[in-house]
Amino acid sequence: MVFPATDAAVHVRAPGKINLFMRVGALDDDGYHDVATAYQAVSLYEDVRAWPDDEFSVAFGGSVDTSGLPTDASNLAIRAAKLLARHAGVPGGVRLEIDKHVPIAGGMGGGSADAAGTLVACDALWGTALPKEELHALAASLGADVPFALTGGTAIGTGRGDRLSPALATGSFHWVLAVADFGLSTPAVYGELDRRRDAGLDPEWRDGHHGARAALDSPTVDAAVLHALRAGDPRQLAEALHNDLQSAAVGLAARLAGVLDLGEQNGALAGLVSGSGPTVAFLVDDADSALELQVALSAAGLTALHVHGPVHGARVLPF
Repeated sequence: MVFPATDAAVHVRAPGKINLFMRVGALDDDGYHDVATAYQAVSLYEDVRAWPDDEFSVAFGGSVDTSGLPTDASNLAIRAAKLLARHAGVPGGVRLEIDKHVPIAGGMGGGSADAAGTLVACDALWGTALPKEELHALAASLGADVPFALTGGTAIGTGRGDRLSPALATGSFHWVLAVADFGLSTPAVYGELDRRRDAGLDPEWRDGHHGARAALDSPTVDAAVLHALRAGDPRQLAEALHNDLQSAAVGLAARLAGVLDLGEQNGALAGLVSGSGPTVAFLVDDADSALELQVALSAAGLTALHVHGPVHGARVLPF
């Protein structure tokens, strides 16, 4: 059912994410992998503004280079808007303007945040008032990370990453992001992981560390991650950070190894590649430590950003 729509524009802010932990299962017959991941939404946002229109269109701005992004029907935000319109029987379209600040192809779910922000914006713009469960189902059909961008906070994702369970995290965690000047294709990183496993190049899987062989069939998030989040203890969390995709990302972009070393030499408690990379996330003790590391990374010629988490998922803001 479609409820009365608004003629006013709608502004939605949706967060990027860091994968604090990621286990990747074996390659399935359908070409996908089951995963077990711990997501945290962080204070680096995509701003989606939506106006009623007869057609569907999107334009981009923001602090990252968006010149290579498609603006046709293949764009994930356009796909999200059209999906909601079809699902709810909305006859009109929408004009979207998205200010992007999450790195593109950076492993932080920027495209997923765009899609989640668009779903929330169009739901408000068109007055469709979809139940949370329906919006989540639409999000999951768009991509594995889209449901988390809707919910935000800290959560465990299983299946393709779209089956979410909230995770209790107390306090605030501080991160310094080393943002690469290039992107990595998520399918390429997964493909490299499969290649390395098949060739016996991944020591963890070859030697069966941390129950790795069993995790191929049923990946899970280590209990140590949940304990550290519940305690709000960054040093405890630093010991538990892990990403199966990191070795593959470094294999495709060797310079990431030097970035990881540089951060840990300059005060980071730990660093890891977020998702499929190439963004590297460094966990630090507090805001002062974050500033010190940010300065050190910037002095080395890297783009470094201080963010904190957890933060809210996609939500409507005053225009």
